[in-house]
Formats: sequence, structure tokens, C-alpha cells
Amino acid sequence: MAKIGLIDYGMGNLFSVQQAFKRVNQPLDIIRDIKSLRSCDALILPGVGAFDPAMNNLRKTDLIPSITNWVNNGKPLIGICLGLQLLFETSDEGNSKGLGVIKGHIRKLPQEKNERIPHIGWSPIYKINECPILENYPESNWMYFVHSYSACPFEEKNIVATTKFGKTNFSSIVWHKNTGACQFHPEKSGIAGQKLIVNWLKWLKRTTF
Repeated sequence: MAKIGLIDYGMGNLFSVQQAFKRVNQPLDIIRDIKSLRSCDALILPGVGAFDPAMNNLRKTDLIPSITNWVNNGKPLIGICLGLQLLFETSDEGNSKGLGVIKGHIRKLPQEKNERIPHIGWSPIYKINECPILENYPESNWMYFVHSYSACPFEEKNIVATTKFGKTNFSSIVWHKNTGACQFHPEKSGIAGQKLIVNWLKWLKRTTF
């Protein structure tokens, strides 16, 4: 069984993520330092809150160089909600630089008639490109979102699923090298979210890094 590390920098809903993986019989190791990170086969970067405080907290852990090297070396990582946004270079939400392992910017959701910001609740995702976590997925699945910002990757190939917000679409899943990230919360998205987690675990088992 793969050893999967859940990064704790003080801004992630760790309990919900742990429970979601527990339901599919996958334990998670809490990661707070470089030594424990190096012993992992895969990482999860969760996140709830604002961009600048999250980056400040990450800097205090001294994990940023290890995380960026991890992604750049093609090791598997999945980001959740704010964890997705931190993977990018910059954000409308603050002045801090992100991890920068995916080229692009985090933009505030547009003001849309009949849509509220933050975007909270259930919305379908639409697969537009293939990636391991969407293998054998139907065209759309409803996931649970809580966010005011979304990712705009520099390369469109990094976008593998989108979600409608008024008249526009935003990227709801991105994929780069062996890093995937979801703007929604798979751990709070019922059966559809659990299927995505299971797909990721199956991919880990059959892939050698």
C-alpha cells in the first residue's frame, strides 16, 4: 500500500480528508516536516481560507522547496480547493507568490447575474481532457464547491474539467505532470467525490515513479 502524506500547514480541513480516505481503506500520514515528507509515495495538499495566509503558513513549515521539487520531479500530488490555487504563480486574492509549479494565475470569479460569490454548493464538472483521476468517468458529475477564485492555467492542456458559473466556465480540475488538483472538495462530494479518490489510488498502484 502506498504511503500517502497529508500536508498540515494549519489551513486544511484534515479531518474530512482523512475520513474520506478512511472510507476507502487508505490511511494518511500527517506531514509537518521535511523528514516525514521524504518517506511518502504521494502527497495531498489541502486548503481552506485565503491565499496569502496559506503561503505564509507554508513558508513557516520550510516545506516549500520540498513540495516544488516533488512536483517538478514528477512525483504524485493532489491539491484540494485552496491547495489547487497555491500550486499556481500568483493570485488576485493577495500579493504572495504561489508555489509556481503550474504556470498561470488565480482570478476572482466574475460577477454574473443570478450567481453569488463565493460560489457555494453543488455544481457539475465537465471533462474536457483525459487524466488518470477522470478515467471511465461520465461526462458530468456534481461536486461540492466553496470558493471565490479559480485557476487560469497558462497552458489550456492543464485544464481537464470545467464548471459553469453563469455564462462563463472555470477550471474545476487541473493536471500537470503527475500533479492533479480539484477546485471542489472531493471529500465532501459524496459518491462522485469518492470515485475520484478511488481513481487516484488505483492510478498510484499501477504507476511507478
